[in-house]
Amino acid sequence: MNMQDLLKKLLPGLLPLIIFIIADEFFDTATSLFIAIGIGVIQAAWIFLREKRIDSFVLLDTGLIVLLGSISLIFENEIFFKIKPGIVEVIMCIMLFSMAWAPTKLLTAMLGRYGMQVSIDEYTIKKFRRSLKILGIIFFFHTLLVFYSAFYLSKEAWAFISGVLFYLIFAAYLGFEVIKNLIIRSRTEWLPIVDKEGNILGKVSRQEAHRNKNFLHPVVHVHVLNRHGELFLQKRSISKQIMPGKWDTAIGGHISWGENLEQAVFRESKEELGIKLKQVKFLGKYVWESDIERELIYVFKTQWDENININKKEIEEGKFWSKAQIKQNIGKGLFTPNFEFEYNLMGKSLKI
Repeated sequence: MNMQDLLKKLLPGLLPLIIFIIADEFFDTATSLFIAIGIGVIQAAWIFLREKRIDSFVLLDTGLIVLLGSISLIFENEIFFKIKPGIVEVIMCIMLFSMAWAPTKLLTAMLGRYGMQVSIDEYTIKKFRRSLKILGIIFFFHTLLVFYSAFYLSKEAWAFISGVLFYLIFAAYLGFEVIKNLIIRSRTEWLPIVDKEGNILGKVSRQEAHRNKNFLHPVVHVHVLNRHGELFLQKRSISKQIMPGKWDTAIGGHISWGENLEQAVFRESKEELGIKLKQVKFLGKYVWESDIERELIYVFKTQWDENININKKEIEEGKFWSKAQIKQNIGKGLFTPNFEFEYNLMGKSLKI
């Protein structure tokens, strides 16, 4: 759910008001009122027939036009009608701010009434609540302008503020959101979504893959051994989001969107250890699930007896470990759980 989706659901409710403002330029108030009410009824009926639901916001907007428009005609005082958009927006402010601070279960239930679906993860909910608050603030200040124009400005100024300005404000805000999202997407690292066999099903951002375990994404691990059979391990940077400061497989990283296994192996080798591998041997693959993500891990091994220049931005330090040293420290919290699982799984294959 994003701001564009929310506006698509909510803004049609203001259509009767916009129709009235346009009709009022060509007809008298009574005729314009009947046209606006007719549009509201047709709109509500169309939504019901197409989506099998009653749009309460459209009905509310049309009902207020009937009520306040009737009062205006009876008392021959258009102020009752002119404050109608403000009353609608007050209701909208209450609804938006209520949704923004509502418990997650209540929020999703409320959205369900509008045919909206929201992924129940903390990041999505937090982002959606922020959008609701921004939208509520915009409604609030526009409401103040509507009430001010109703009492102190001309009918033409009121019509502009109540209708045209409303859409201009949202067009500007939506334009800002679109540009912002385009910039974010251009800087996003995309990962393939795969099944357990490695078949590509789609793509997902790295950030989203680390929040939602439904997105199985591929990873490469390369075990680096020297001529003595010792295994090189890297100590993860303390700034890492996952397992900071733990000892882990020599080389490990995501396979990027559009990248194959071989490309990922050699890229990660260069990035993390500053080495250009000549060849690697495939050992197997398995699915690893942590508290925050699910990975399809492809495991390789290679021999390297030349210099290793670790990337200090990614790795705290690195060194070769003997098999005895590794076995002695397994289960003591020194290594990542993933490394310990993989070492036990592939131990017999980790020979020169």
